[in-house]
Amino acid sequence: MFSLVPMWISPLHSYLKVLSAGLKTYEIPPDYSDVVLPDKPKLKFLNKVPNLKKAKKEAKKLWDIQGPAKSANTFTTGQYAIVALGGGYLHWGHIEMMRLTINRKMDARTTFAMWRINAPYKPITRKGLGQRMGGGKGAIDHYVTPVRYGRLIVEVGGKVELGEVEHILTEVAKKLPFPAKVMSKESLAALYKKQADMEQNNQNPWSFKKIAQGNMLGIRRVLSPFDLHNHGRFTGKFHFPQRV
Repeated sequence: MFSLVPMWISPLHSYLKVLSAGLKTYEIPPDYSDVVLPDKPKLKFLNKVPNLKKAKKEAKKLWDIQGPAKSANTFTTGQYAIVALGGGYLHWGHIEMMRLTINRKMDARTTFAMWRINAPYKPITRKGLGQRMGGGKGAIDHYVTPVRYGRLIVEVGGKVELGEVEHILTEVAKKLPFPAKVMSKESLAALYKKQADMEQNNQNPWSFKKIAQGNMLGIRRVLSPFDLHNHGRFTGKFHFPQRV
């Protein structure tokens, strides 16, 4: 009786399994038919010094970097943005670094970027080296832009996906003087939804808000109006994401 297996097939070949080709399902590409690119898609230059007739000195006013942002905390026309996760001051050098990095590396034919912060307007005074104490407030040295938690700094959009611009925005976010993160519309909405769900589904009856409003153990004597308003979620410019 003759074998039907050819002589050239070795015992190893008899154990190999040949997979047949199949159909591959690809994801549907996003629809950019409703995206309109502006005439000037790149970040514009922001002045280093505000255009004032007479510069006026101010106090420190650290409250302008404390607590959550009350403006520019939602998206407008873009899909991705750099979101501040803490408070701080942006110098003109930080603003120029963001402008040069993003404008050089993004494709202006398919992408646009826009500022969500103002040009530096808050004066910072400084005295000369070696001067004695006293003698009044020092001269204005430079100007800064205050930023609070949750504020969008740069907004990016166009006919692009997150993977195409994420490495550019991440490079910029690492160089900022406060913690920042690259987010999309969906991730920012999920962040706010997570905070709301934590407050709604909290199983601990003794939350910071209830203890402060009930004045338990006379705690209102040591709490500031800032803590009462934000329910202990902020300590100055720092944010506590796990506190309800």
